[in-house]
Amino acid sequence: MNEKTVFSRGSFFHGTRADLKTGDLIVTGKKKNYHDDRKSRYVYFAGTLDAAIWGAELAEGEGRERLYVVEPTGDFEDDPNVTDKKFPGNPTKSYRSEYPLKIVAEVIKWEGHSPEILNQMLENLRKLSEQGIKAID
Repeated sequence: MNEKTVFSRGSFFHGTRADLKTGDLIVTGKKKNYHDDRKSRYVYFAGTLDAAIWGAELAEGEGRERLYVVEPTGDFEDDPNVTDKKFPGNPTKSYRSEYPLKIVAEVIKWEGHSPEILNQMLENLRKLSEQGIKAID
């Protein structure tokens, strides 16, 4: 994406550290991104860049943080981990699907959260983990 790219209404985004290419599929059954050894039953994505940025910033791994424009290949639903527990009405436009997401493009220019905000989120997630609460159910 360049400075002149305008995302169409209804664009979806996925944040990760995985190095993917246009046309690749993000599929279920992989190890979850968030310090969790369970396999993912869903693929997660968002209709806002900010939510996808959180996904990239919080993903484990050594690769660089990446944002992809994705296209769902099947039905999807509001992500209950966010909408039911934190943001009723889904203002973050966070979704999940049992169907793959197709990579349409990579978002090249984007700005992450400040180190202070990121560290605050990581601390909150650490506290939840100590209480036995997983970031993603």
